[in-house]
Amino acid sequence: MLKYAIRKILYGWAVLAGIIVVVFFLFNILPGDPARMTQGQRSDVQSLEAVRKEFGLDKPIPVQFAYYINDLSPLSIHEGDSITQAKYRYLKLFPVSKEKYLVLKKPYLRRSYQTRRDVSSILAETIPNTFILAISAIIFATLIGIFLGVVSAVNQDTWIDRSANAFAILGISAPSFFAGIIIAWFFGFILGDYTGLNMSGSLYNYDPFRGEVITWKNLVLPMITLGLRPLAIIVQLTRSAMLDVLSQDYIRTARAKGLSERRIIYKHALKNALNPVITAISGWFASLLAGSFFVEYIFGYNGLGKATVDALELSDFPVVMGSILFVAFIFVIINILVDISYAFIDPRVKLT
Repeated sequence: MLKYAIRKILYGWAVLAGIIVVVFFLFNILPGDPARMTQGQRSDVQSLEAVRKEFGLDKPIPVQFAYYINDLSPLSIHEGDSITQAKYRYLKLFPVSKEKYLVLKKPYLRRSYQTRRDVSSILAETIPNTFILAISAIIFATLIGIFLGVVSAVNQDTWIDRSANAFAILGISAPSFFAGIIIAWFFGFILGDYTGLNMSGSLYNYDPFRGEVITWKNLVLPMITLGLRPLAIIVQLTRSAMLDVLSQDYIRTARAKGLSERRIIYKHALKNALNPVITAISGWFASLLAGSFFVEYIFGYNGLGKATVDALELSDFPVVMGSILFVAFIFVIINILVDISYAFIDPRVKLT
């Protein structure tokens, strides 16, 4: 088990390292001058050179990449002066030269080209909103999906079953950005007077009398849009698993004993049918974080996705790179945890 876990962790870190390389070189070969974008088209040469020096853009690409890896690495080498200490907030381990030390720190994601703020502080403000959206979407998808899947299986080959299958196919086929536009228009505009929902809005809003307040209704439409695809998949998985379980001998034995159909379905069949559903749910959370990018932008929901798209429009590459690396990190961590949990659940996994 320990060797299996170590192998999965090393594989995960190798994937993350590859993503770092791709992200860095992708955003450093894009056309455009970040210094000119931050200073404007009419800025003078001295100002442009100062900005390039401030962000390290005046150095060759390989040197920039080496500095970027040094900034991201928890174990890195930095100078011991007060300015560098304030910038990286590190813990000195031991000196490697007269002026430089091996230090321990959290990954440094650079600063925004536009606001000059640390990217980590920008992400820290938006990530909780995205986590709330992703968690509420997966809860919504799980509850409704399991219910519809059970109803569809119990009423096999009826109009209820066909309607649930049609809904599942529609949910899988419709892209999130298209579904978001339709849902925002229909429930937020056409039926807005009846639903009380807005076409756009964030979870937190500022009130001049009460300060920052939570507006839960602004979470509803983004939650439904983001949860639509996993809901459709959960419906199909639950239906398929329930049909398989309901055909087992122990279900026929339970019916022969005279147990009620409700008890057979919810106490015996559903319990054993949920294994593939739980497996699917565990892998969907990280996907929802990535899928929230366009959903948040459509609904004006202030989260990681909207901040990333806004930064991309302004060519604020450090913010975009930081958000991509964060989502990739979550993907890697969740995949490692899921793989290791499989090894606990099914000992045969250790041999693969």
